[in-house]
Amino acid sequence: MTEVVVRDETMAGRALDEWVLPGLPERMSARELVRLRVREEVARFNAAPARHDSFRGLVRPADPASPRLDWEAQADAACAGFASNAFVMIAGDRQIEDLDEIIDLERAHAVAFIRLTPLVGG
Repeated sequence: MTEVVVRDETMAGRALDEWVLPGLPERMSARELVRLRVREEVARFNAAPARHDSFRGLVRPADPASPRLDWEAQADAACAGFASNAFVMIAGDRQIEDLDEIIDLERAHAVAFIRLTPLVGG
């Protein structure tokens, strides 16, 4: 079992948030890692709810009136976001191109998630 540092970063490489996911297998798909990351951040949010506009995860809650987030819906939205280039993943020193790609977590040690901002008008 291994652990990986999950880090949200700006496009300039500045860390916005960071935490460790322990007890992971040595290798897992990018999809599994995204879903695990989302499940963890939703569990933390649901344990100490704040305003939905303060949620800083990969996706934003669709229903601001709901006091709890559904991690599976959030994970599905995050995977769809990856497919539509809403964010990129960097594992170690390489960009993950596909959610079915297997990541060697023993070698990567850290995975950065970088949210992309769409350009105005396109």
